[in-house]
Amino acid sequence: MQPIAQKILVVGGNGFVGSAVCRTALARGMQVVSIRRSGRPWQTPKGHTPAWVSKVEWHKGSALEPETYEHLLPGVTAVVHTIGTLFEKSGYKSALKDGNVPRFVSSVAAGIAGSGPSANPLEREEKKREGSYEVVNRDTALRVCETFLKTKPTVELNAPRPFVYISAEDCTRPLVPAGYIRTKREAEMLIENMVHDEPDFRGVYIRPSLIYHPHFRPIVSPVAALLDLSATIHAKAPAGFPTPSAVLHALGSVLPRGRSSINGDQLLPDSGLDAIARALTIPPVHVDHVAEAVCIAADITRPDVRGPYGVAEMRELIGWHQKGQQQTGAHA
Repeated sequence: MQPIAQKILVVGGNGFVGSAVCRTALARGMQVVSIRRSGRPWQTPKGHTPAWVSKVEWHKGSALEPETYEHLLPGVTAVVHTIGTLFEKSGYKSALKDGNVPRFVSSVAAGIAGSGPSANPLEREEKKREGSYEVVNRDTALRVCETFLKTKPTVELNAPRPFVYISAEDCTRPLVPAGYIRTKREAEMLIENMVHDEPDFRGVYIRPSLIYHPHFRPIVSPVAALLDLSATIHAKAPAGFPTPSAVLHALGSVLPRGRSSINGDQLLPDSGLDAIARALTIPPVHVDHVAEAVCIAADITRPDVRGPYGVAEMRELIGWHQKGQQQTGAHA
């Protein structure tokens, strides 16, 4: 039997994570189609267009407007949703791309200030419509997933088609407003509710920590290095040793827990101190490793891959530990 030609749709292929997914999928022999509002092919921060970009089918489309992409869905074996924002209505992404530290700091500050609750109902409705966590992180994914579930593949498949959602580890609070991770968890739960009774589909939720790349996101590299060092130190600490993470967890246990829930399921089960504690123990992840995990999840021949994958599970999925052992053995 001839292997199925796999083709994935990447929603947001022009972004930091989306472009890495496109590049990695092509390297794995997949065909790639991508939609983004501008429809323009991806370029490096310096304006260069790598050779792989011409191998992607670029289409102009909006995740919230199914009529702009629903004709593409019958021809794909998987959908990957990479759209998301850390801060509402903030220009932090362009500052990161340009490597502009002052603008990045001011954008983050503005994003934190602009993400707080508003007493004015009209302001709350306005935030819902324009670049809010609810729209960007949750509603775009739900709309694409809902549209995907209505389609039938043009070729017969003997395995469920995956919908892969880029979520996140809960290790950004309180620096990043809780609305970020809350809407990520809401999206996961609501997508899972959609695919639960659909045997022809499966949901996969990739939960990276801090994502870095030394060339495309140089501003993030020093922070990534410090977090990686922290995770290494915590991993090597003796059992029972009062590490900073352990102290924060102990303090967090006496603070009020998160209240956000859907149908009684707690979305933020612990405090912001617990989230900080996780940030000290979960290592950052290279964007190429995220993309590799996504592509394995999107593989039609891997029906066993479903549900949430944190950093530890992602590393296991891509064989990161085995690679490290092989390198260690080569140096022995």
